Amino acid sequence: MARVQLVMPDDDRERYVDQARREGMSLSEWLRVAARERLEASRSVRLFESPEDVRSFFRWCDQLEGPGTEPGWSEHLRAINKARAMGSSGT
Repeated sequence: MARVQLVMPDDDRERYVDQARREGMSLSEWLRVAARERLEASRSVRLFESPEDVRSFFRWCDQLEGPGTEPGWSEHLRAINKARAMGSSGT
């Protein structure tokens, strides 16, 4: 097994060690798991290979929110201005 040396700020190291302990792992194991999860996540990203892939993706996105339509820009501006007047975004 290879040995890797890392240079990191002390604060980061302490946070990582604390989290590793909470998850029942050593720092070394926790870093390996985190790196593996990041690699797996990056592999699951599928790149568009054609204009049809892009269209298909946006059709899929449209179905996520249901059949409704997004508010027009004037409605967004009214909501923004109302929130500014109240001092809160309302979210």
